[in-house]
Amino acid sequence: MGAMEVTLVTVNAVAALVSGGSSVLGAARPSLALPSGEAVTAGVDFYARVYAVRAIPLSLAVIAALVTADAAAIVPLLIVAGAVQAGDAALGIMRRVPGMAVGGGVLMLVHLLSALWYATH
Repeated sequence: MGAMEVTLVTVNAVAALVSGGSSVLGAARPSLALPSGEAVTAGVDFYARVYAVRAIPLSLAVIAALVTADAAAIVPLLIVAGAVQAGDAALGIMRRVPGMAVGGGVLMLVHLLSALWYATH
């Protein structure tokens, strides 16, 4: 494994951990994903937990593909992870939650640019 691939594995694994960890934090404290002063309702609490139920397995799948160097799985998983982060960034923009907008945007770029690298190397 070359230096670039080690870097991509590390950066994407960290990104997946941040995403999965954020979903756990959001399920524990749903108010973190809301604009300042907005109340946490039963629906907000439910959907924060629903998001975590999906984000955690995706994060684990991305990490597993990266550490096993399963080339057939890495590119599609990084594309899916990037698409999820693009959605998170868009929702962060729409809801005026800067951390979600910026964090999702950065993680989207990490995953999608990495998928491009893996697809072309």
